[in-house]
Amino acid sequence: MAPTQHASNDIHPLEEEGGGVYARQDPFHEKLTQIRSALTEKEIKEVDGDVNDAEKATLDPRDLRHKQEFKGWTIVWLAFQSTGVIYGDIGTSPLYVYSATFANPPSYDDLVGALSLIIWALTIMVTIKYIFIVLNADDEGEGGTFALFSLISRYAHLVDRHPREEAMTRIERHKTGDMPRVNNAVRSVIENNSFIKWFFKVIGVFGVALLIADGVLTPAQSILGAIQGITVVNSNITTPTVIGVSCAILVLVYAVQPFGTERLAITFAPIVVIWLLFNFTFGIYNFVKYDPSVFKAFSPYFAGNFLVRNGRDGWVMIGGILLAFTGCEALFADLGAFSKRAIQLSWVCFAYPCLLVAYIGQAAYISVNPGASANPFYLTVPPGMLWPSLIIAILASIVASQAVITGSFQLLSQIMKLSYFPQIKLVHVSKKYHHQVYVPLANWLMMVGAVIVTAVYNNTTKLGEAYGTCVILVTFLTTFMVTIVALIVWRISIFIVIPVFIIFALWDGIFLSSAMAKVPDGAWFTLAIAVILCSVFVLWRFGKEEQWKSEAIDNIPLSRALLLLPEGQDKHDLRLQDAFGGSQVQPLKGLGIFFDKAGKSSAAPIVFLHFLKKFSASTEVTVFFHLRPLGVPSVPPDEQFTVSRCFAMGSDDIKIPLPNCYRMIVRHGYTDEIITPNLGLLVANQLRKYLLAEEGANAPAFITKKTDDRSDSGSEMSRSPITDLQRAYDNQVLYIVGKEQLRIRPGTNIFRFTVLSAYLWLRENTRSKVQRLKVETERLVEVGFVKDI
Repeated sequence: MAPTQHASNDIHPLEEEGGGVYARQDPFHEKLTQIRSALTEKEIKEVDGDVNDAEKATLDPRDLRHKQEFKGWTIVWLAFQSTGVIYGDIGTSPLYVYSATFANPPSYDDLVGALSLIIWALTIMVTIKYIFIVLNADDEGEGGTFALFSLISRYAHLVDRHPREEAMTRIERHKTGDMPRVNNAVRSVIENNSFIKWFFKVIGVFGVALLIADGVLTPAQSILGAIQGITVVNSNITTPTVIGVSCAILVLVYAVQPFGTERLAITFAPIVVIWLLFNFTFGIYNFVKYDPSVFKAFSPYFAGNFLVRNGRDGWVMIGGILLAFTGCEALFADLGAFSKRAIQLSWVCFAYPCLLVAYIGQAAYISVNPGASANPFYLTVPPGMLWPSLIIAILASIVASQAVITGSFQLLSQIMKLSYFPQIKLVHVSKKYHHQVYVPLANWLMMVGAVIVTAVYNNTTKLGEAYGTCVILVTFLTTFMVTIVALIVWRISIFIVIPVFIIFALWDGIFLSSAMAKVPDGAWFTLAIAVILCSVFVLWRFGKEEQWKSEAIDNIPLSRALLLLPEGQDKHDLRLQDAFGGSQVQPLKGLGIFFDKAGKSSAAPIVFLHFLKKFSASTEVTVFFHLRPLGVPSVPPDEQFTVSRCFAMGSDDIKIPLPNCYRMIVRHGYTDEIITPNLGLLVANQLRKYLLAEEGANAPAFITKKTDDRSDSGSEMSRSPITDLQRAYDNQVLYIVGKEQLRIRPGTNIFRFTVLSAYLWLRENTRSKVQRLKVETERLVEVGFVKDI
């Protein structure tokens, strides 16, 4: 019997490719609210996240994010690659640390004091804090301040997660009895105080914003400084020439990012290795030839004496010494691209000793020639090595920007996973190293920002005033968040954690207070960028949470929508429940594939509920199709598909299987292509395998041509699910997707209205378009519905 489709004034066709229906007014939303309010407590728990038996069937430990482990020579190879990406920034600091610290030729005591501060900053801030402590606080192999927030949120209830995230997130909250009493009290305060939870959300994304803001400034600073270095040997080069060449190189640096982290790392690593070896060799030469006495700077006494003796001037000079470890935040932010052991190996065994010897050698030369502090690298180069040093310094400075660019991509991928940023295009650039990613839109926007900054500031002196503030803010936030990780994740005694926190916080505080003095002179620029970015992140998350609250009303069990009544032998009458109108559900010829965004087996897809309500019809064979992307290159074909039956309410209020209605969850990697023009055939074949497996038979290939000799509808064969499937596929394949339109509910206050308006604008301009689905557009139907938020 052909379905009867009832049209009304509140439905009109979509003006897009494929078919569609769209409700201008949506009273059905109120119906869902009423049905929702009538659910039992058990049903609410099932549809809202408590895992029931049906849900367990769709969960798979392989869906959870796992840390990628490397061993043997792979770690050595990654350590080599990390040298080319991570240490370009911190590795080029010997070019300008002493000149940024001393405005005039320093005295011997000030020089040794500054060297002592540099040595202990690299030791305490980078080696002990980042290499041996912070790198252990990874979130399934990923680093950065947002990874710390994500890690904490898995051990304490800080955020509400979308159902799609829940299925792929390992929640590991420790039992109260397994935690020290004080640590448990800290966790309780965090979980029960809404302001503290909000504060954690903000600082988590603020750290990301700071690093991305630094990603605009660092390439401009490093490349402009490299090109200005040419004026050392040719003072006739004009400022416009320097700016023009710098901007051209900036465009080139960003243009090569699509080649991927591994290829760039292999290309850049030899440059940074040679650069650091130059510094190491020059340091030994200067140390031996000029003044070995500076070696006493390893005593922390000279660092303290420097600060006490110079007072406020010493505090100001701390801002220059801060530049010795700018780039240390990239060690953690780039963790996902290289691994903890690789970074520890490359720093401890190579970069750290090279930098220490470089600064010691420069200090030895400057102690004899104080005027050399104005240009501490080029003026301390051994005779005959100026030109080779200039060339490798320029190349290393160009490479220096790679650390923060790669880190920005890593952090953006993290915040998109937790819905703090729209799902813009993200490209996995390696099949071997799963966390190496490239974000095209972010890449080109950072390029534009870096070019504008270079053109506006036009010299490194002005840029230097803005440089470093974001770095020390990130390190301070990292110290705070790792302290929380130590208490509620690692469960270390608070009597051990607090003293360690105080030590690192004091170090951070000294450098931070000095860096903040630069805010009026230029640092305000990067802080302003960070605040704007942070506002966008928080705004998007607020909008998503409001959207999820509205969508929670859609969590209706299928059994609350459909009633299956017996109608003679082996026949049933499928009707809508009274709340949906109580009409009979008419069969619509064909195989209907409903795209299910949430993928919860305990709830009916909202697109299917609206389809039922609007047409009182359902396809002969219905599939709720859910895509579950995993962070691996590919999923084996025999592990991709999970099929299960759906249930309706029987006459005795007992759930019974719904004929010819199935759920299909498709797990796929980032190189797997699932949505293709042959999607209907793929789905039909998987259903056939499932049905034959139920019967204990082998699954032959699906018949792709229409069957002419169909059996009579009353025959035994016609009642076979496999025959029903073949008949439905022969008739037609329909792809039904939902288009959710959000509107702000009346009576909203002006602040909430403004924030949500901005969210809706961003959402509309970043959401995936239905035309991008690689299926036959003439088979595509879009069902629209409106929701108030």
